[in-house]
Amino acid sequence: MNLKQKQIVITRNDYYKLSRLLNSEYTQAIGNKPYLTGLRSELEAAVIVDPEEISPDVVTMNSKVTLIDLDINEDETYVLVYPDQANIASGRLSILTPIGTAILGCKTGDVVSGNASRMQIKEIVFQPERARVPS
Repeated sequence: MNLKQKQIVITRNDYYKLSRLLNSEYTQAIGNKPYLTGLRSELEAAVIVDPEEISPDVVTMNSKVTLIDLDINEDETYVLVYPDQANIASGRLSILTPIGTAILGCKTGDVVSGNASRMQIKEIVFQPERARVPS
């Protein structure tokens, strides 16, 4: 994650679900990982909007996102999901991974980093709020 804290925009629904997740026994068992601390900080500083107010170019939970790995110049497409739905082999990226945490609330064109990767958000293929599907 960047040294400067980014301010993300998230939906009210995502904010409440993620807050509950961060306070759950599951997340407490993981321990104090830097990306979890980062997610907590991002949520505290986030601009929270109603689902119908979120811009269509912002990554929300359950968004399908194409990322460009800037180090190897390859595209990867994932759906950003909660941990119980994660399956990287089928393109379902957990919010509790460094890249999952990094892309939440970012916009098309933003560059994020997680662990050793630098990724650019190339396209939001599907966003539940844009499609009016509850996340």
